[in-house]
Amino acid sequence: MRCPFCGFHDLKVLDSRPGADGESIRRRRECFRCQKRFTTFERFERPRLFVVKRDGSREEFDRNKVFESMRVACGKRPVSIETLRGAAAQIEADLFREFEEEVRTREIGSQVMRALSAIDTVGYVRFASVYQEFETVADFAEMVDRVQQEKAQAPFRELQDTLL
Repeated sequence: MRCPFCGFHDLKVLDSRPGADGESIRRRRECFRCQKRFTTFERFERPRLFVVKRDGSREEFDRNKVFESMRVACGKRPVSIETLRGAAAQIEADLFREFEEEVRTREIGSQVMRALSAIDTVGYVRFASVYQEFETVADFAEMVDRVQQEKAQAPFRELQDTLL
């Protein structure tokens, strides 16, 4: 590594600590020649995971696309950005654990829907309307009915789980 100010290659590390994301190391460095300080980040290199789209095309997985789709679905809702970032990071970790080289958009969409159903019901329905390509008002009504039934049955499922 070279100093970004003078290009000298001899540097010393002043401080190392975990990055805010928990997946990197932040290092404070100082150049021996110009004495200027700067910060570097080290991250582990993940294997590449490709997304297979509905039309058969492939592109590299991008956590920001997952985050943005969730952010749009939860727009003007009382959901924090950190909650959505955390959910997107968890989805990414799950995908890298479950799949080696390729994952279909259907699987990503299903994981996003599971996460949104736990975070915000309205965001869940908004995402589902795009992901499942709703075409009529009846499609929306069916989804809302299903969500309401699941919410009504949730306390009974929790009680059942504690009894078993």
